[in-house]
Amino acid sequence: MNEKEKTPDFDFDYWCKVAREEPERFEALRRQMIEDLIAQAPSHLKPRMTGLQWQVDQIRKQASNPMAACVQISQKMWANVLGGNGLLKALQEPKELLNSLENAPAAKVLSFERPKPDK
Repeated sequence: MNEKEKTPDFDFDYWCKVAREEPERFEALRRQMIEDLIAQAPSHLKPRMTGLQWQVDQIRKQASNPMAACVQISQKMWANVLGGNGLLKALQEPKELLNSLENAPAAKVLSFERPKPDK
């Protein structure tokens, strides 16, 4: 990557310093950056991005240490790229993927009535 391709507003050294010296502030800044990124996404992608971030956060909470979390998150990413219905398959066989979605069994949508308020 050359100098022109780098993101100008991300200062890696600054983030390292904050993580080392002020871990609570780092965490708050990290969360804010993630929220800002999701907020800028197209509305149809926001629920998926929010769900994925929740999964990443759960992995981080349950991991025994940061390296274990990193490995588990990386494994999840690669499973979504290389797995059975992953990105690679979708890119290699887009017609097959679309056909499988069209032939998926239909589900019956149930309607639930709201309870009537007591008078």
